[in-house]
Amino acid sequence: MNRTEVESLVRQILQSQMGEQVSQQHKPSSHNGGPNPLVVNVSARHIHVTQEDLEKLFGPGSQLTKLKDLYQDGEFASEQLVNIIGPRNRMIPNVRILGPTRNYTQVELSYTDGIYLGLKLPLRTSGDHAGTDGCVLVGPHGAVTLEQGVVRAERHVHMSPADLKHFGVVDGNYMQLKIDGPCGLVFDNLKVREHPKVKLEVHIDTDEGNACDLGSATRMELIKK
Repeated sequence: MNRTEVESLVRQILQSQMGEQVSQQHKPSSHNGGPNPLVVNVSARHIHVTQEDLEKLFGPGSQLTKLKDLYQDGEFASEQLVNIIGPRNRMIPNVRILGPTRNYTQVELSYTDGIYLGLKLPLRTSGDHAGTDGCVLVGPHGAVTLEQGVVRAERHVHMSPADLKHFGVVDGNYMQLKIDGPCGLVFDNLKVREHPKVKLEVHIDTDEGNACDLGSATRMELIKK
């Protein structure tokens, strides 16, 4: 099967199936979030794209259309879905693009996704792509070959200056996230990321969310190291 035939098949699948949910948020009543509620968000596989790559995938002049708002103001899950093809010619279909567009294209996957696709996924903060693997993205209009930009997002917590003061940390510090419940555990090396306008929110991936069965958590706590 040549590349044209592969792209045609992928487009048919893309058009016939719905994409998965982007995130699962959990807000137990017991937490140590201080003035702001502590939210832990299990972030499913997703993609960020440049406007240029968006138009390659969906056609000239294409714009992201909002499916639903995400927890952080101004961010949203779009209606646009693409398929990811790895070096083993294995495919993960219907991966959602998050908006708005960015100045780089980045694919965020779980460790399990990487094993399936045959990709080595380093832990990285968003935008740090040096030395990372690439993949092929296929949309209804065309394909984009990424030479790099496929990562496993380093677990992190978004904090405003008020949150930093409450927990006694600064941007770039590492904390622990303690999850109490039937599958309770402690996540180490949770990176602090500051922005003046963000809501207090932890991001972990699906492997991590499944490990602690986040939906059954009874209390969540951020611990300064």
